[in-house]
Parts: sequence; C-alpha cells; structure tokens
Amino acid sequence: MGRLCALALMLVSLHGVAGERIRYCDYPVYPPISWSDGRQVRGLAPTVVRELLGRLGYEVEIVVLGNWKRCLMDAAAGRVDVVLAYNSDQRDQGMRFSTVPVLREEVAVFVNQRRPVRFEHLDDLAGYRGGLLYGESYGPEFDRFVARHQNIEWVSSSQQNFGKLIRGRIDFVIQERRTGQLFVEHLPGAKDIHALPTALSVDYLRVAVSRHSPLSRRMDAIDQQLRKMTEAGEIQRWLEQSEVTYRDMINLPVDAR
Repeated sequence: MGRLCALALMLVSLHGVAGERIRYCDYPVYPPISWSDGRQVRGLAPTVVRELLGRLGYEVEIVVLGNWKRCLMDAAAGRVDVVLAYNSDQRDQGMRFSTVPVLREEVAVFVNQRRPVRFEHLDDLAGYRGGLLYGESYGPEFDRFVARHQNIEWVSSSQQNFGKLIRGRIDFVIQERRTGQLFVEHLPGAKDIHALPTALSVDYLRVAVSRHSPLSRRMDAIDQQLRKMTEAGEIQRWLEQSEVTYRDMINLPVDAR
C-alpha cells in the first residue's frame, strides 16, 4: 500500500492533478492566433493551451473578457491562471513567462495609402495619430514612446481600429503583420490598407502564467512540453490549419457560420 501511495504522489508531481481545472483567458480578435466563430474561441492560441496543459494533466476552461487589458489584469491578480502574451517588465511583475516561445511575431505599421505615412524608425510616428487595442504593449521602448507623445487612441476591437484607419480618423494601426493582413483581406473598404515593409519590432508570443496560480510552479514542465511540440512541428501545423479555417469561415454566408 505504501508503494502505491508513493507512486500516486510521484505521478501527481509529474503530470499535475488529474482533472484540475485551469482558467485560460483569451480576447479572440487576433486571427489566426485566436478568434470567435460566434460559438467558441478558435485558433492557434486556444489549441496550444488545450494541448499543452492537457498533456500535463489539466482541464482548460476558456474565459473571454471584454478586452485584452482585462485578461492581463485578471492574470496578474490571479483570477485566471494563464494567457498567451508578449513579455514586458510590467507584465513580469504579475506573471511568469515561458522561456520557450509559442510563436515569433513581426509587428507592423498598417496605413491607408491615401494618407501616406513616412516610417523608418519609431520616432517617425510621433507626428501621426495611431490606434491600439486596450492592454496592448509592444516593448518598453514603444510603451515609453506612447506615454511621451500621447498620440494613440485606444479601442476594444481591430474592426474599430481599421475602420478608423479606413475613414481617415487615424493615420496608422500597430498590429502583428500576420494578423493584420489576414484581418483586412475581407474587410469592406480596406483595399487601400497595407502594412509598411519596415517592421516596428519582432517579438515572441509566450505562455504567461499568473504568479498566484499553482501552475506557476510548473514552468519547467511547460517549457519542456512546448519544446517538444515545436520540434515535432505541431505548432506550425496548427498555425497553418488556423489560417485555412479562418479564411473558410470568412467566406461562408453569414447564416451558415
């Protein structure tokens, strides 16, 4: 009996408590990383989180809040356990980040060709008005730039952001290049919207775990499993599948989605 108890404790230590529920927060407006089809959250992010934590012995509950800032605040406060996010000094205070990234992301400046924007360096944007989603951060230098120039309008959705860009109410939108290009493909009136060739920055999407969550004690196991998934080509395959699925969904008639 003693050996059986020791074995059970060892298995719990290695694989987590069977069926323990982890709350994952998503703001699904970033195809193909995450988006909603009206019924469920889809995309690379929820797939990675379910597969990663499932293999570590957890069940995943997806929590959707009103904006991305709420997700980050709830993770820092321990009301949810995990998000997928870029690292920053401020976020590091409330969350622990995987050392193995989920995805390399190139951050681009999207503009309206009818209102040209000159951009080679970050400071070039100081004379223009831009749009960001609540809670977005693209590194400490960019955050300091925004605080210094106060030239950003904050909104809750990419549709709002790009809609303002189409109508000329702002001059640029900062968005991951892959997500932005996919989003504007089928956006009405977006034929003049394009991403400038010079990248604003390159960053890495990581698994971020609340420091208040018991899951934060398992960062080594998370990194190990992420490394296996990356080396096996699973994450790249899920990304490609997510792009195909999103395009298929967009092309469906509204009543068929």
